[in-house]
Amino acid sequence: MRSTLREQLAMIFSILRWVVIITPMALAIGSACALFLWLLEEATQARWRSPWLLYLLPVAGLAIGLMYHWLGRSVESGNNLIMDEIHEPGGGVPLRMAPLVLIGTLVTHLFGGSAGREGTAVQMGGSLAGGWSRVIKPFITVDIRILLMAGIAAGFGGVFGTPVAGAIFAIEVIAIGRMNYAAIVPCLIASIASDWACQSWGVGHTHYHVASIIEATPAGAARTEAPAPRLLDGVLLLKVVVAAVAFGLVSLLFARTTHGVQQLFRRFIGLPWLRPVMGGIVVIAMVWLAGTRDYLGIGVTGEHPDSVSIVSAFSAGGADTWSWLLKLIFTAITLGAGFKGGEVTPLFFIGAALGNTLAWVLHAPVDLFAALGFVAVFAGATNTPLACTLMAVELFGPSQAIYFAIACFVAYLFSGHTGIYTSQRIGVPKIDAPPVKDGT
Repeated sequence: MRSTLREQLAMIFSILRWVVIITPMALAIGSACALFLWLLEEATQARWRSPWLLYLLPVAGLAIGLMYHWLGRSVESGNNLIMDEIHEPGGGVPLRMAPLVLIGTLVTHLFGGSAGREGTAVQMGGSLAGGWSRVIKPFITVDIRILLMAGIAAGFGGVFGTPVAGAIFAIEVIAIGRMNYAAIVPCLIASIASDWACQSWGVGHTHYHVASIIEATPAGAARTEAPAPRLLDGVLLLKVVVAAVAFGLVSLLFARTTHGVQQLFRRFIGLPWLRPVMGGIVVIAMVWLAGTRDYLGIGVTGEHPDSVSIVSAFSAGGADTWSWLLKLIFTAITLGAGFKGGEVTPLFFIGAALGNTLAWVLHAPVDLFAALGFVAVFAGATNTPLACTLMAVELFGPSQAIYFAIACFVAYLFSGHTGIYTSQRIGVPKIDAPPVKDGT
């Protein structure tokens, strides 16, 4: 009995200790996320007001390339550097990573690169966590790996407004099939505090509404709300599984295409700072070939009422048949060439647009399948099905949770052992047979 009491007291002390250690750091990360989101919106609006900025994208690429060449060689690997430090702590995560990725991402979006925001937030979180560890090191002994994971959670939870998913993402993304539950409380504290700080600055997040009842309804057909929808629809379940297989395969396609484009630029362009220049030229050419600018920038909302965006993909006719593929190519070129930003928001776009198309093919509710694709493609590309299921519940509500879970876990299985993070390790293979090393 005494031993149990001592254990409980030790647990309470440990939690309070983490609260004291992490809260200041998380508040700083949440504030940084708020600043980033505000500046990102300003950059997007400026690009919409001044379409000619797109033609300076190669110049912007040169500036980003030279900035990292002169100041950021040690942090150029971004999220992978943070993950490597969690696997095997070494030189630490330099504080300079935060301002460099912030500036690089804003420049990318201002001039029309197709990129996201998660990578920036996570890198800012990891960088500030690394800096905070050096500040408190003389006074407090702390596990740097857990502190870095808390930094990831704070960046993710703050930038997306999904604190529970942020906490789980931070411990799930490090290794496929293996989670460090010793970090769950610190990560949850960090994610909640960061989200609170971000919202306290008055920076909001996009809200999505899935109005479909659980019963399958043909795409575009009129629907009415049902007060007591059925828990499970067998036909709809089968359609969800079919769509989830496609989501997983597209996740794999995105990861391999992005890595492949990066390798091509490295192979044929020896100077690292010249790669974004050529990437900018390719993106401009692609805009002319596609005849639209809908696939530039963050893509959450569109410049015009008829623009294709994440929000529009939740409505019938809100995305074209191949919108998902065009966004995939635009993003792979942008990030593979060396522009800065994240992959996750483009994955949301790709998934929602693909869900929109599959809803039409399968005669299923458009908004529900857009939501399924939104999280499932992300789950497959990052190998984080649990975090993505929880994100779906936080963003769309719990009524469709069973379909979200099925979509995320099936997509996770069909995406293989390839992911967007090259430093992600395989803790437990997805299937009994050992995974084949593919070099990506």
